[in-house]
Amino acid sequence: MPQPRRARDKIASAAALARIVRRTQRRGGTAVFTNGCFDLVHAGHVKLLERAKQHGDLLIVGLNSDQSVRWLKGPHRPIIGQQDRARLLAALQCVDYVTIFSERTPQRLIERLQPRVLIKGADWGASQIVGRQTVERYGGRVVRLPLIKGYSTTKLIERIRQR
Repeated sequence: MPQPRRARDKIASAAALARIVRRTQRRGGTAVFTNGCFDLVHAGHVKLLERAKQHGDLLIVGLNSDQSVRWLKGPHRPIIGQQDRARLLAALQCVDYVTIFSERTPQRLIERLQPRVLIKGADWGASQIVGRQTVERYGGRVVRLPLIKGYSTTKLIERIRQR
C-alpha cells in the first residue's frame, strides 16, 4: 500500500488508522504501534522509531496530547505543542502515521487499532506496558527495545535550564 509522502498527510485520526490497519492486515502486512510524549524529539527517539519500523510494514506512533503530557510530566510540559510534535514525527521516513490521543494512556487507541506488534523502550517492565495484555490476547507480541544511551528528554531539558 502506498504511504503518504507529505508529513501533514501522515497525521490521521484513530478512526482512519483503524481502517488502514485492517487493510494492511488483510493484505498480510504487520502493523506496529508505539507511543509517547516525544517532547523535544532527539536522536534517541529517531533510532528507537527506526528500530520499531523494522518489526513490521506499517509504523503508527500514538502521540500524547498536550493535556496528556501535562498529566504525566507536570505543568511545565510539553515544551513543544502537540501539532508541532506530530509534524516532526510525521516528517521521519520510518514513521508511516501519527495520531494524537488525549487520554492518560494509549489503552483505548491500542484496542481500536489492534496492532500486531506493540513497541516500548526497555525501561518499561513487561507488566507496566499499557496494552500488553490486549495485544497478546489477540495473538500479537510486545517488543521492548533497548534505549539509546545518553538520550533523555528530561535530562536535555534540565541541561538547557541550567545554561
